[in-house]
Amino acid sequence: QVQLVESGGGLVQAGGSLRLSCAASGRTSSIYTMGWFRQTPGKEREFVAAITWSGGVTYYADSVKGRFTISRDSVKNTGYLQMNSLKLEDTAVYYCAFARGIARPAVASDYDYWGQGTQVTVSS
Repeated sequence: QVQLVESGGGLVQAGGSLRLSCAASGRTSSIYTMGWFRQTPGKEREFVAAITWSGGVTYYADSVKGRFTISRDSVKNTGYLQMNSLKLEDTAVYYCAFARGIARPAVASDYDYWGQGTQVTVSS
């Protein structure tokens, strides 16, 4: 089992920045891919970004490309999502997720473990 604890959400003005963290504990040696998803009320969970844990290959949704950066520190077993130039439409609950095996980066059902979610609110 892998446990995930997220932090770093909050309220920020449009154009500002936030960094989300996702700390993993437990059987972290089984982690293959880490992803970030977000969800707003009444909508499905939306892919944001993903990274392969060992190779560091990254994937981004078109809506965040060039503004968000995903990274990981495999020594600390922590993943990050640096969010810059935030827009009102980035407001959502953000979830980190880990997959034990090869995962399609943007497919939520391919991930095995999920964090509790952290609220990001972008104001005008």
